[in-house]
Amino acid sequence: MIHIDMKGKHALVMGVANHRSLSWAIAQCLHSAGARVCLTYASERLKPMVEELAGTIGATTLECDVTKDYTIDEVAKRLEGRWGSIEMLVHGIAYARKEDLEGAFVATPREGFQLALDVSAYSLINVIHRTLPLLQKNGASVVTLTYFASERAVPSYNVMGSAKAVLEQSVRQLSFELGSKNIRVNALSAGPVSTLAARGIHGFTDMLKEHSHMAPLKRNITKEEVGTAALFLLSELASGITGTTLYVDAGYHVMGW
Repeated sequence: MIHIDMKGKHALVMGVANHRSLSWAIAQCLHSAGARVCLTYASERLKPMVEELAGTIGATTLECDVTKDYTIDEVAKRLEGRWGSIEMLVHGIAYARKEDLEGAFVATPREGFQLALDVSAYSLINVIHRTLPLLQKNGASVVTLTYFASERAVPSYNVMGSAKAVLEQSVRQLSFELGSKNIRVNALSAGPVSTLAARGIHGFTDMLKEHSHMAPLKRNITKEEVGTAALFLLSELASGITGTTLYVDAGYHVMGW
């Protein structure tokens, strides 16, 4: 059995909202492998929950609203003083207004479209840019979370599908630009899991049923499976992999209609 040892490495995990978050499942796996973990939270409202979770794995916490550049810079500054380097970055951040998921996609207002792409896609580029001195010090692996709606039309996913498509293109472009700095960038495309963000999608329960029926494994995935897949991508076992999207969806993406 192969054991992944992350002792002496530092992981910045962004996007934890509660215990159902995929970013939290990844953080738990990183902690179990011996990594030092820092969790970020987007607002004071989320702070108590994230701090409670962080306490169970001995992680530190920092506030970071990715729509405000200075908060990203503050995280980089704090971690430079505390760690000196970041070997792993988990980007699990996504957001779209509820009305932009429930309405007609064709009627998406400019501000809703811009907000979804800013938070869900541009933030990956911006966070990497602002933490680059820490990422390139020892080389690093970056993993972001995406979904199959980047490639197919999914009812009620609307503008988030557009955001995920931009996110995946960004992964490819970033992997090209950062490869010479020994920084790998990959995406993990998870099947539907009952997270806070997923529950905001109209008809999510039906989506779960459809997925388990159509997927070759005839079931839904678990957040733990997402965690272990991310651990693989973040580890040296995946040292030759960059610019790719790894599907953890029980095989759903290979099926025709």
